[in-house]
Amino acid sequence: MTPATPRPARCRWTGLPPAAGAAVMAAGILSVGLHLTGREVLSLTALVISALLWLLLAGALAARLVGDRGRFRAEADTPAALTAVAATTVLGVRISLLGSQTAAAVLLALAAALWPGLLLNVVRRWKRRMPGAVFLVCVATQGLAVLAAVLAAALHQDWLARAALAAFCLGLVLYAAALARFDVREVVRGAGDQWVAGGALAICALAASKLIASPVWTGAVHTALRTATLVTLALSLAWYVLLLAAELRLWRPHYDIRRWATVFPLGMTATACLSAAGPTGVAWLGRLGEVLLWIAVAAWLLTCTAFLGTRRPAHRHG
Repeated sequence: MTPATPRPARCRWTGLPPAAGAAVMAAGILSVGLHLTGREVLSLTALVISALLWLLLAGALAARLVGDRGRFRAEADTPAALTAVAATTVLGVRISLLGSQTAAAVLLALAAALWPGLLLNVVRRWKRRMPGAVFLVCVATQGLAVLAAVLAAALHQDWLARAALAAFCLGLVLYAAALARFDVREVVRGAGDQWVAGGALAICALAASKLIASPVWTGAVHTALRTATLVTLALSLAWYVLLLAAELRLWRPHYDIRRWATVFPLGMTATACLSAAGPTGVAWLGRLGEVLLWIAVAAWLLTCTAFLGTRRPAHRHG
């Protein structure tokens, strides 16, 4: 029997599906969390991984746009396509924390340009029972809110703070709409992206915590944002416990690309706790965030190990 011809490397990377964007999001949010806890070497390592994956996926997207328009249009209608927006904003937040505000602003502009078309395509094709990826409509929108709020504080631009608040409010509406279409059976049988149900609330809490820090919002608005931070964070932690219990009940150690959509919510919940501790005055959230962060790092390493295990060439027998 003649051995199958190996696929060229170029074909492999151009064939990456949109769901692979969750890997960029996972590494990016871990970089942010590690920065908040002072682990700069690990944070920068995760940032480099996130940036390289982002460039790889951007190249794959461009290649499909030029060479395979049919596949490009088909994938643009799926919720996973919104990882392009979310991944860009997460990367932008970490780059802003490095002090590169111009580069972060360019990423915000790119994400904002991609967001409306992808969002409309996805929402128009919603069905009744959908997997956890349906919550990416909220994650992508709140990603814009977080990056806009971070840049508003760094550049002292009040209009960005107002835009961030608008995106935050819209993100909450989109979460409610997505929840109405989420198939709750996915909590037990989901392949990994069911965790986005909780991660979406965690990024809502992160966005609200960043808005609290803005001097633009005072009085009743500031109080409302603090309440929103604590409520969405509490709900995300409740999802965390529920989803973890479901995972332990039906353990599935095999690799699935949607497992990156498990790592991202784990990291996002940890980062939201770390970010909310100061603005809300609830100090123990910082300690909880550190514990959750190392759980997220462990989940990232396990997912990487499982992924690398699928890349090993099979032994050929005569």
